[in-house]
This record gives sequence, C-alpha cells and structure tokens, in this order.
Amino acid sequence: MTIDQFNFAGKKAIVRVDFNVPLDENGNVTDDTRIRGALPTLKKILADGGAVIMMSHMGKPKGKVNPKLSLKQIVPAVSKALGVDVKFAPDCANASEEAAALQMGEALLLENLRYYPEEEGKPVGVEKGTPEFDEAKKAMKASQKEFAKKLASYADAYVMDAFGTAHRKHASTAVIDEFFDKDSRMLGYLMEKEVKAVDAVLGNIKRPFVAIMGGSKVSTKIGIIENLLGKVDKLILCGGMTYTFAKAHDGKIGNSIVELDKLDVALGVEELAKKNGVELVLGSDCTATNGLDFGTMTVKEGAEIITCPAIDVPDGFEGVDAGPESQKAFAEAIEGAKTILWNGPAGVFECDEFTPGSRAIGEAIAKATKEGAFSLIGGGDSVACVNKFGLADQVSYISTGGGALLEAIEGKVLPGVAAIDA
Repeated sequence: MTIDQFNFAGKKAIVRVDFNVPLDENGNVTDDTRIRGALPTLKKILADGGAVIMMSHMGKPKGKVNPKLSLKQIVPAVSKALGVDVKFAPDCANASEEAAALQMGEALLLENLRYYPEEEGKPVGVEKGTPEFDEAKKAMKASQKEFAKKLASYADAYVMDAFGTAHRKHASTAVIDEFFDKDSRMLGYLMEKEVKAVDAVLGNIKRPFVAIMGGSKVSTKIGIIENLLGKVDKLILCGGMTYTFAKAHDGKIGNSIVELDKLDVALGVEELAKKNGVELVLGSDCTATNGLDFGTMTVKEGAEIITCPAIDVPDGFEGVDAGPESQKAFAEAIEGAKTILWNGPAGVFECDEFTPGSRAIGEAIAKATKEGAFSLIGGGDSVACVNKFGLADQVSYISTGGGALLEAIEGKVLPGVAAIDA
C-alpha cells in the first residue's frame, strides 16, 4: 500500500514523524527542516478528510520525563507549518481521550515517545551481559509490544515517515506495524523520497562517484567508509577524523581530537583505498586555535587562530577546520563528479570563524549539481551546513536521516521499512 493509494477520508492516521529538531534556550525551533519534510504526508491526510496524530521523539530522555525535551515546545512551529491549530497530548501512552475527541481535519501531537523506555525497548537499570539483563530484556520486549499496541489503538491507519529513526527497532517504527493490517500501514512521502534517493546513489551510480565523510570520529563512520571504498571513485575524509589519520603517521596534532585506539583502523582505510583504486583525499592543512569555547561556539577573547599543516599542529592548539590548501583539494576532487554523497562537516561550522572548510565543500557540490551531478546530503550537521550557507536549493536531495542514511548506504535492512512490508 502506498500513501497515494490510500483514502484517509473519515479515518484517523497515526504518523511516526521525526520532529527531533534543534531548539534554542527559550524552546524555539532553530531549524525546521524536519518539520517541513513531513508536511506533504500530513497535508495529504488532512486534504483527504482525515485526522492526523503525530508521534515523535526528541533528544535522549532515557525513559524519564524531561521538560527540556518536551514536544509541547514545538506545537506553535508545527501549527504554523501545517496551517492547523495542533492539539497536544501530554502523555503519549495515555492519549485515548485526546485521540477519541479528534475530529476530521484536526491534528494532534503526542508527547515525547522516549519518555517511556518501552519506545526504545532497552532494559533500564540492569547491567548488560548478566542473567538479570536477559530476563529484563524479555520482559521489556513484552512491555514494548503493549506500548506499541496502545499507540496503535488511537488510529485506523499507520504511516511511517521518520527516516531518521528507520534504522531503529523501536515501538513506534517497527513494532506498531503488526497492529495494522497490510492495507492500512504504509510509508509516507518523505520515506518514499528517502528510499528513492538512496537508490539513486547506489542503484544507479553515475561516475565519477565522490563521497565526503566528515565528523569527529573514525569509529562512528568506519562501517560506511569501508563500504564506500568498494563503490566510490574518490573519498574525501575531513573533520575531526583528520587528526586520527595524521597521528597514525606520527604527526604532531596538539590538542586536536583523536582516537588513539583507531590508528591502525586509519592505516587500514588507506590500504583498502589503495587496493580498490580509490583516490583518498585527506586535508593537508588546517585552521587551528587555542581558544575555542565549545559551550558557546565562540572564540575566546585574545585567542589565536592560525593555519598550519594537519600533521604539525602546535602544542596548545587544536585543529577546528580544513585549511586553504585542503579546501582547494576538496573542491578539485568534487569537480566533475556525477554522483555525490556528503555526510559530516569539515570543521566546527557552528562557529562563524570556522565555516570555510564546510562552505568550500558545499559550494563545490552545488557547482557540480548545476553541471548535472546527483547530490545527496545527509546527517544533521551537513544539512545544517547547506542551510546555513544558503545552498539547500542548489543540491539534488537533502536527507532527514543521519544514521538511517548511512545504514541504508551500507546495505543494511532498515527495520522501519521492513516492518511495513512484513
């Protein structure tokens, strides 16, 4: 069943959206990309003459109520985007009354799903690997099923439209499906677009294929890096992982972020690239500082900002962005590409002084896209980059999922997609 085939007239649909959006200190939404991404699905349901119940998580409350992670804060933003006064249910597991009162053409947002440990299905307060954990896990699985059943009871149809959580076997993404028959559970427009975008990158590769992987750690990206080395023509590695590669070659990296237990992994990546004939592009120089305040994302008064080789960062300094030579090398590597994947920034782009590396990548991708490349941008930070630099409308597709996108590209089956087809 596709969302276009289903008529929502007179029906209530519960939709798993991804409204895990960034907020400022006053609870205002600072980037509504994910809210806007869900609008086509939500508006289709309302236009058909149905009612919509939205459920989402926000942050990591770890099974406990945390007012700072309440979805109540985003009701005004969702109402404005949807063009409907959105109602709010303060307890997602006890919202039968609010769901029953919902009239056709109306919308309801449930409170943070992750206030309940049953959403993620992880035992709480028990040490992993113990007999007690195994028992707790079994009990939690049963509780998770009951939690999903309760959510399902609010509606006549289920729509999965949260690509960002499609790689998780959570109650709202991969358990709830079993309480709807096959003709009343479906993927939303956003999910359909995401799946097609991944297929455009992997199922219909036009060469040269260039991937850019950024971020702070090699360990979180090693699976996708190894997988990409069997598919791409060029792989650009940037961001904090630069210094793990530099250290692996006995470089001097000052106070830069590094994974000392992953030096052999970095060398292994270089060997695999060589073996597969992939051009591996690493930053040769960097912008470094001795005074970045990560709390406020500002440079402390009196701090120095320098450019230096990535393998010779002075003591007391840390690399925080790609340097001019690296920016040039990245742009040259992207030039002429026909398929492009970007996940992860080149530096601490949240601080205005350290945006040039990520901006150089974004602008090179926009240029290549204009010349006919298919470009897929994924991961919260990369999305924030293209939005910050005003390049969102100059790339082919912006994915709302980070981990889900990487797992899909890695070739893994996403539980949130598989459950719909089960």
